[in-house]
Amino acid sequence: MDEGARVGIALLVAAALPLASVPAAITIARRTGFLDSPVGYKAHRRPTPYLGGIAVLIPTLMAVSLLDSRAWAEYWPLLAGTCGLSLVGTLDDRVSLSPLLRVGVEFLAAYLLWAQGLGWSFLGSDAANLLLTAFWVVGVVNAFNLMDNLDGAAGAIAGVSAACIAGLSMIGGNSALAIISIALCGALIGFLRFNLARPSRIFLGDGGSMAIGFLIAGALMSVPMGRLGGWDTFVAAGLVIGLPAFDTTLVVISRRRRQAPIFVGATDHTTHRLLTALKSPRAVAGTLAGAQACLGASVIGAAQLGDSAMIAVACVALLIATASLVRAEGLGWTPLSNDP
Repeated sequence: MDEGARVGIALLVAAALPLASVPAAITIARRTGFLDSPVGYKAHRRPTPYLGGIAVLIPTLMAVSLLDSRAWAEYWPLLAGTCGLSLVGTLDDRVSLSPLLRVGVEFLAAYLLWAQGLGWSFLGSDAANLLLTAFWVVGVVNAFNLMDNLDGAAGAIAGVSAACIAGLSMIGGNSALAIISIALCGALIGFLRFNLARPSRIFLGDGGSMAIGFLIAGALMSVPMGRLGGWDTFVAAGLVIGLPAFDTTLVVISRRRRQAPIFVGATDHTTHRLLTALKSPRAVAGTLAGAQACLGASVIGAAQLGDSAMIAVACVALLIATASLVRAEGLGWTPLSNDP
């Protein structure tokens, strides 16, 4: 079968399977009391099932197995690490693990990628490459975890990022990585139908956001970047997950300015600020997906043109991000009264 056809079928299969996996996850979550209760800064009005991450991961892995079983042989550390972080995140949703334990598991997963040749490798020493790989994985995993604070936000951005990785993979002739990425994109499309229902029928939870962040982080270290090399590949990868990175930066700056705790949940994220203007989570998710799609398309184009084009794209993105940060904080943002 033609590679393009297999990628297209993987997208359709992964998008269809959540029609079964999500209702099953909702049923299991309700029967076991695996629910996210509306307390503190959480705005949903009734307990909502977790286990959305597993409902996304199973269709992704099934589509990969059906359309390119060889992907397991080549990318087993990436897929195994994704499964491992999904289990850790799901356990965290249930019993609230310590942050140190979670970060430790993320470091181990990053080491697995690096040890199997799937980490960053453009620096001059193994130690530097391992350190950069660990920094990247932990950073991306937690950026997506933080982005999962409004219905549809993390899922929409991750779906667009995965589609960008699939496009780069197809251009670079890596069909296995293309199928893995497009399968994740399709599964997220199917999941969003339930996550963006009003009210939301299921949440990703840490079992979803951590696994998705890891899969995207790992895929970006392996994806062909056209004519780019060295640090330019790292910059390009950063733009493919640009909005979660921007949101993390905004939250840290805002909380330090207000002298608020950095690691405590609050309604000061990009999503919450957009919600005040756009009024609905669907509008916010669509806006974020569109912005991330622009970044992804720019990366794909720049990767084919070379380093100079990538530098130009990165400079424009940095200017826009800086202006957005200044404007967001300059508007005198006031979180909800129950925030820190």
